[in-house]
Amino acid sequence: MTMLAAAADGLLAVARERGLTVAVAESLTGGMLSSALVGPPGASDVVLGAVVAYATDVKSSVLGVDAALLAERGPVDADVAGQMALGAARLLGARCGVATTGVAGPGPQDGVPAGRVHVAACLDGVVRERRLDLPGDRAEIRERAALAALELLHEIVTG
Repeated sequence: MTMLAAAADGLLAVARERGLTVAVAESLTGGMLSSALVGPPGASDVVLGAVVAYATDVKSSVLGVDAALLAERGPVDADVAGQMALGAARLLGARCGVATTGVAGPGPQDGVPAGRVHVAACLDGVVRERRLDLPGDRAEIRERAALAALELLHEIVTG
């Protein structure tokens, strides 16, 4: 079992035990996070759905991220990640939201270096964000970002 699969399995077990539901908003991970979450049997007890908001305008139009914030700071930002997590939870009716945004590479994007990632998670509207500077190639950065998002949500739901 991969670390990502194990983290998803552990999160689902805790969320199920606590009666929590989860919604996902992804950008650079492009579905990897939600795929990991729906892998284990019984995931539908916990996971309500996911939005892959790869384009910046989708973050605003679908997830409700403040367009002025996106214009001022760009999509790779802690507050953007937080608003993505909140937006997914609101949109899908979940108690928890988890989000990823960043630059997977291979090179920088709009002055942001490859490996710069923001993950966020929320429970009942309370958000926690984390900035990461991840090493590796594009695939490794994406996988590490998904893992970091699961770990952050796990921290929130366990206390």
